[in-house]
Amino acid sequence: MWTREPNPHFTRKVPHAVGIFNPSALSSTTRQMDLSGALNLIGLLIGVGVVLVAGFLVVLGMVLRRGNPYPVVKRYPEEESFTDPVNKKKSKFPSLEDKAALTCSVIVPAYFEEERLPPMLEECLHFLEQKSKTNSDFSYEVIIVSDGSTDGTVNVALDYAKKFSVDKVRLLDLIKNRGKGGAVRLGVLSSRGKCILFADADGATKFADYDKLYKALIDLMKQDKYSGDVEQFQGIVCGSRAHMEEEAIATRSIFRTILMRGFHLLVYILTVRGIRDTQCGFKLFTRAAARKCFSNLHIERWAFDVELLCIAQALKIPIAEVGVNWTEIEGSKVTPILSWLQMGRDLFLIWFHYAIGAWKLIKKSD
Repeated sequence: MWTREPNPHFTRKVPHAVGIFNPSALSSTTRQMDLSGALNLIGLLIGVGVVLVAGFLVVLGMVLRRGNPYPVVKRYPEEESFTDPVNKKKSKFPSLEDKAALTCSVIVPAYFEEERLPPMLEECLHFLEQKSKTNSDFSYEVIIVSDGSTDGTVNVALDYAKKFSVDKVRLLDLIKNRGKGGAVRLGVLSSRGKCILFADADGATKFADYDKLYKALIDLMKQDKYSGDVEQFQGIVCGSRAHMEEEAIATRSIFRTILMRGFHLLVYILTVRGIRDTQCGFKLFTRAAARKCFSNLHIERWAFDVELLCIAQALKIPIAEVGVNWTEIEGSKVTPILSWLQMGRDLFLIWFHYAIGAWKLIKKSD
């Protein structure tokens, strides 16, 4: 049979079947397209989210900037006076703007504290009485601020006022609940001391540690080379539980530890740096520092401590931190989830309001 020999000089190039249809190549291309589409969608969603958040913040900022940049302290006429339980006579509270009339004012915010308040007051007043007897220059007052309590808190406070006299123990009975920060502020605004200490009603901090705080305050004055009266010096000393952190972690649940660590991180990022424990309810202010800080305070709930310290740092008021003896007392009003969420929200509000200029600082000159 005759066959045609192939021409060695001419070769027809026939496309390989793989070049026409390759299932593996198509699958790879499809995957790349799916991945690219997914990334584009994610990018689009992120972009839309950023735009929406930015737009929300801009609108919120515009609304907030129209409000009053300075805090407005609400106080009912009935809250401007205290009652002497002996003769039922009412007397007007003094003002923080007045000159100091004694050495130390202790502010005790109390909300439904009829059970925990008596032991705290026993320890507190015993310490202050002994101190006033051994030091003729030392004088004091304790202002118990009942924050809208409807239990026996008011009666407990009046019993101690009757026992020690209203010159030493006074009740500020708030008609409506203000929150811990609001109660502390109204107590501070009604005080007479050169130094003003606020202490929690549960008595968790050993009250004798007041001496540690006062010594640290004197050290701040020396560091600042200040030789005048402590009343006019601007300084703050915070009681701190930071030295007890490892022990607390060992006894605290993992969930509460995570919440606490998260809160501390937010405080550091958004507001206050250099203070390890912002929430200990044992802080000492000079009268001049209290005037500046509490006149600028907006937050009235649990995170008020953070705003006070944020204000102090913005105004260049020196702050010291001192370890104190602290024991957890049953009956805390702080709920693990709700209170921490509220504090997280308040931290953001503090940062945001000051960042956009919706809140401004009153820079008083003493």
